[in-house]
Amino acid sequence: MKMVVSLTRRAIEEYNMIDEGDKIAVGVSGGKDSLVLLCALAELSRYYPKKFTVMGLTLDMGYKADYSRIQALCDKLGVEYKIKYTNIKDIVFDIRKETNPCSLCAKMRRGSLNDFAIENGCRKVALGHHNDDVLETFFLSLMHEGRIHCFSPVTYLDRTDLYQIRPMIYVRERDIRGVVRNNDIPVLHNECPANGYTQREYMKDLIKRLEKEMHPGLRKRLFRAIQDSTIDGWKIDK
Repeated sequence: MKMVVSLTRRAIEEYNMIDEGDKIAVGVSGGKDSLVLLCALAELSRYYPKKFTVMGLTLDMGYKADYSRIQALCDKLGVEYKIKYTNIKDIVFDIRKETNPCSLCAKMRRGSLNDFAIENGCRKVALGHHNDDVLETFFLSLMHEGRIHCFSPVTYLDRTDLYQIRPMIYVRERDIRGVVRNNDIPVLHNECPANGYTQREYMKDLIKRLEKEMHPGLRKRLFRAIQDSTIDGWKIDK
């Protein structure tokens, strides 16, 4: 956990993610990434030079999951936690009957989470994207859209005057798994019927194979290339 907190702090400082007095909402899906991010930010908030507070926000998609263990974790961390129940599952799968549901679901989740954050006085939303997500998104954009693109460490949404920040861009997924194992973090099972093998999983396996079989150090070089590129928001001000 100390390493995850250290890398999270590095990203925050290099990309100016936090300002004095910020109230930051962590979108807690119940998955490992968002829960570890919540723990890391809660720990960092105790001693970071710029004072900020953290709260956890969960959108229930319509599965009515049991969030009692997450509530207990937030109580232990001293973090405020709120849940908003939605009918996103019904809209995507029962009403719209989407054959490719992920895009619509993600769009609706983002909008609902941003509104939920604003309702609770938060102007920054922290998302649990990690280093592996960065590389996989880059490959997906390159191969499926034919463009050099990736989400930014910090994104300003002018329509809502909201910032999205991604403090775990330096953290490897394997290290997040280690934190979960060693700290008894209560990860929830993903109930989504579309959960399974996806193009993102394919890219994850492809990068792993490339690095193992032919190109040791590939991940670091890819990430450095993204930072040195003209992709919006990635260049670090020296």
